[in-house]
Amino acid sequence: MAVTTKTWLGIGCGVLAGALWGSVFVAPELVGNFSPLQLAAGRYLVYGAISAILLLPRLPLLGPWLTASHWRTLAMLGLLGNVIYYVALAAAVQWGGVAVTSLVIGFLPVCLTLVGSRDHGAVPLRRLAPSLLLSLVAIGCIAWQSFAASGTERPAFERIGGLLCAVIALISWTIYAIRNARWLARLEHVSVHDWNLLTGVATGAMSLLLVPAALWFDAHAHDTSAWLRFAAVSTGVAVFASIVGNGLWNLMSRLLPLTLVGQMILFETLFALLYGFLWESRWPHPAEWIAMAAVSLSVVLCVRVHAEST
Repeated sequence: MAVTTKTWLGIGCGVLAGALWGSVFVAPELVGNFSPLQLAAGRYLVYGAISAILLLPRLPLLGPWLTASHWRTLAMLGLLGNVIYYVALAAAVQWGGVAVTSLVIGFLPVCLTLVGSRDHGAVPLRRLAPSLLLSLVAIGCIAWQSFAASGTERPAFERIGGLLCAVIALISWTIYAIRNARWLARLEHVSVHDWNLLTGVATGAMSLLLVPAALWFDAHAHDTSAWLRFAAVSTGVAVFASIVGNGLWNLMSRLLPLTLVGQMILFETLFALLYGFLWESRWPHPAEWIAMAAVSLSVVLCVRVHAEST
């Protein structure tokens, strides 16, 4: 059976969201000595400020239905999907390395698919097994290449700390993706754009808690030009990755079943690889070619299974 227009639109949104989110992995290279904590604080403060400005004209329409329960949910989503995830991911890369982080975070599509397979009317898990296997092959290739490229041995306590942070990031974003998709399905009268902006306001408010720690643990001195570059990168990431990227992800979450949503997160990894190749001015290694092919084939198989089930 042919793939529906709704499914194609959802996939397109997922691909674009991955393309925008993948740029976040290049951001640290652009700002020099600023820490991941500072990057998170800067990104989400700008995300919150822009969201608040864009929401002002919408308040008369949004105010009547927004309750304390909704704000608690938005705060929880912003904390799990933005603040905790981003800080834990950055710490995992710093302490444990890209390889371990890739291996752990690579289970995101698997976790989402496993949970989504329990939904009413979902595609049976056994039919999704080939797609999940290819996802694991892709992440395994990325991790293997990262291990091969690593020339230093990290202390045991750092590697354990990095592994724990990666697990925290995995759990945090899995819960976020599931809860966010189900709230979007429940609140059909709310646009995905408004929901994203409301999440941005809640995230921005919570990111204020990061500012003291981000400044306190800053061991580097930064001149005016460095701060201006940091502000520009934070603004760019906030606009393109958080506002536009998250909005596209929300739209995709409303259009696709959770078992297919899980596969879409692979595009973030794929585009992060592509941007890395451009930044380093090199062609992919054989393992990286295999990973990209496995990602593409995994998504194609998953889409085909869902098309046959409609």
